[in-house]
Amino acid sequence: MSDTSFQVVLARTGTTFNIPADASILEVLELEGVSVPSSCQQGVCGTCETKVLGGDIDHRDMVLTAYEKSSGQSMMICCSRAKGASLTLDL
Repeated sequence: MSDTSFQVVLARTGTTFNIPADASILEVLELEGVSVPSSCQQGVCGTCETKVLGGDIDHRDMVLTAYEKSSGQSMMICCSRAKGASLTLDL
């Protein structure tokens, strides 16, 4: 499965960012000056867990349970991606 680009909307500011196929949400946000807590950047620590307000998530972390993943309420933005064209985050 190859990664594709998608958009992330930050609900608190209304800012939209394009996430290219070769970068994580966390990487793009950090490059754009958006401060988000993070540590491992591999989906194993849970530090970057972020509430999701809209969109389908392609979970790639090892932190959330199957139930938490199926609820679609949060994601690890260091490694997980969108299944569709966009995600809206509570940032």
